[in-house]
Amino acid sequence: MSVRAAAAGLFWRVSRWTLRTERVPRDGSGILIGAPHTSNWDFVLMLAIAWEARLPFRWLGKHTLFRGLAGPAMRALGGIPVDRRDPAGLVDDLVARIRAGERFYLVVTPEGTRSGSGWKSGFYRIARATGLPVTLGYVDRTTMTTGLGPTLELTGDVRADMDVIRAFYADKAGFAPGRRTEPRLRDEAAGPDAGPDAGPGDAADAGPGDAADAGSPDGA
Repeated sequence: MSVRAAAAGLFWRVSRWTLRTERVPRDGSGILIGAPHTSNWDFVLMLAIAWEARLPFRWLGKHTLFRGLAGPAMRALGGIPVDRRDPAGLVDDLVARIRAGERFYLVVTPEGTRSGSGWKSGFYRIARATGLPVTLGYVDRTTMTTGLGPTLELTGDVRADMDVIRAFYADKAGFAPGRRTEPRLRDEAAGPDAGPDAGPGDAADAGPGDAADAGSPDGA
């Protein structure tokens, strides 16, 4: 057993949270949605979920998180720096990694910095451009459960796809329920294959330090 798997096993034995998860192939690739994203503690749960399942994973983070001494640690934890001032090459880079044979699950938090309304659409653009399936990861404070839910193949019909996603998250409250954001994209009315109007850089909010309003650690 790896050190990470052992650490995750210990976490789930002592944590107040219960892991209820569906399995995805360890040698596969895909996008893992982390929602509702309401606290920086979500990152700890995400690590514990992925390490327990022994999944190779990556997450997108603001390039500023990778500066100085923190950079090696962030990369060791699977981080991919994204410069939001120049996000155009992000999807090309991800496609190139996959075509080169790299297999990983990309963790994305569409609620971003947890402000404003709706979800950011970067995850949808990346999934459609790469052909990767989308697995719905969740955190639910009301039941104290977390894990991975169903895996979807996005169709290009934005509204229909988001209806499925909304149905799954309808009863999920998040770590801090008051900060939950409705799963809704701005361009759902555009029709099939119109695609969301935001660029892939919108997905660059999956890092562990993307907000200063971290939730209380009392439930971890």
